Amino acid sequence: MNRDIFIQINVVLHDAFRDMFRGSGGREQVSQDSILEPLCFPEQPADGTSAPSPQGPGSELLVCLFCPESVPLLQKDLLLKHLLLEHKLVIADVKLIADLPKYMLYWRGRFLEQPVTDFCSVIKTNSTGPVEKQEDYFLLCDVLPEDRILRERLQQKRLEEVLEQQQAERDDSSFHHVCMFCSDEFTGNRSSLLNHMAREHSFSIGLPDNIVYCKQFLETLQNKLDNLQCLYCEKTFRDKTTLKDHMRKKAHRRINASNHEYDRFYVINYLELGKTWEEVQSEDDRELVDDEDDDWSDWQAHPVSAVCLFCDHQSETMDQIYTHMKEAHGFDLHKLRTELNLRFYQQVKLVNFIRRQIHQSRCYGCQEKFESREDTVRHIVADGHVMKLPDVSTWNQPQYYFPTYENDALLCTLSDSDEDEGGQVNHSEDVPVIAEDISNLRALKQTSVLNQLLKNRSSSS
Repeated sequence: MNRDIFIQINVVLHDAFRDMFRGSGGREQVSQDSILEPLCFPEQPADGTSAPSPQGPGSELLVCLFCPESVPLLQKDLLLKHLLLEHKLVIADVKLIADLPKYMLYWRGRFLEQPVTDFCSVIKTNSTGPVEKQEDYFLLCDVLPEDRILRERLQQKRLEEVLEQQQAERDDSSFHHVCMFCSDEFTGNRSSLLNHMAREHSFSIGLPDNIVYCKQFLETLQNKLDNLQCLYCEKTFRDKTTLKDHMRKKAHRRINASNHEYDRFYVINYLELGKTWEEVQSEDDRELVDDEDDDWSDWQAHPVSAVCLFCDHQSETMDQIYTHMKEAHGFDLHKLRTELNLRFYQQVKLVNFIRRQIHQSRCYGCQEKFESREDTVRHIVADGHVMKLPDVSTWNQPQYYFPTYENDALLCTLSDSDEDEGGQVNHSEDVPVIAEDISNLRALKQTSVLNQLLKNRSSSS
């Protein structure tokens, strides 16, 4: 498998497979250590947000794809765990699905028509172990064209609904609301109130044309003030006077941009899946409608500092992080790679294995369990287990292809020792292959239903 394709597939899968597997692959151990949300290093905390919902969180039911089990939408994690433990199925990038209930109903119908193996990639755990400890897990993701089209169609419908609502609010002349900071009443267009709060009270939530579901937005802010909560730092105060003095003196007359409760009120959040309004706003808006000369060949992700395997130390370069791990903890990854003749994919699995063991407060050398990560690292260093790896069959398993941390820069810079002196790649080790070709990102972007919708709306306005 091409190394770049491998990294792309990891991007697709990192939300799906986390610490749901243990070395033995047993069901009982899966239930003890399963983590359904992606782990993330502190410098880029995982926001855990879902696709913006026009009406906010609701009580709509999510129905299992295989059985009558159902839960309210707010409790979606319970159903995802049920799918994993009972049916061994994982849905990738759930947070990017615009309408999860409709998505689930669609695939429930399709699985009644055809077997799940016709649609899902199959991941076999402990492939080199005893047959009785091997299990097949199924991954449903947008690498499958039918799934990608469904997700785009749901996103397109959601975007159309939001744009229609935005236009209706632009044209609405029956708006009536009292200012949150004074007794002035405003009737007519919503812009009069928003401009008043920005001009007279130095409180701006953005341009009126950037906001949707404005009444709900204002009600949300008013409820926070009624509960004596600062809109920016979100601390609670003993009375309204103290709250007002605090917001004025601390210049906290603005909303907390890190509070994703507000995401659904900004149109920009509906334009690109997986991006917050802060990320999209920092880009050139012309890219949304002008793709004639787009070239994604030199696309690069935002740089992320590499994090030590044993502590929170971060370094700007890979040489620095390798030096830190060797000098501070006695761990020499280069030496292990040479001594064990580790190929690229084996290094990936080793790093993910160590990350996962330490996250679970377990020594990777002797498998002893501890109360905390700090106790684990202290034991590893004190007992000389830093360079003591278990048998290769323990960590050289398919489940460790998937990153323990979604922004682990260490994985992207491992030495590619798969290549021999002649530059030929050694394919002796089997790696997971997904049949669908996902390498042509430019073509996917140019043919995106969402992108075409934006172009059409732009040309007609």
